[in-house]
Amino acid sequence: MDHKPKRQINNPLHGVKLADILNHLVEIYGFEELGKKISIRCFTHDPTIKSSLKFLRRTPWARTKVEELYLRNLDLRN
Repeated sequence: MDHKPKRQINNPLHGVKLADILNHLVEIYGFEELGKKISIRCFTHDPTIKSSLKFLRRTPWARTKVEELYLRNLDLRN
């Protein structure tokens, strides 16, 4: 029996860490612009990567918004 994990060919986020996604978006937009694009407090009030990651890991709807912005950004580059 083969116990290798199945490849997720149709999932563009497979293998991409949330920290890498957030760092990518902050590098492109900065926290101020990111807070305008996704209005969540962790981006608008004393933002840090660490505090934002903590919030996003506990808040599925916010993480989804960040992942969607990341994917839209990737689409623009292709």
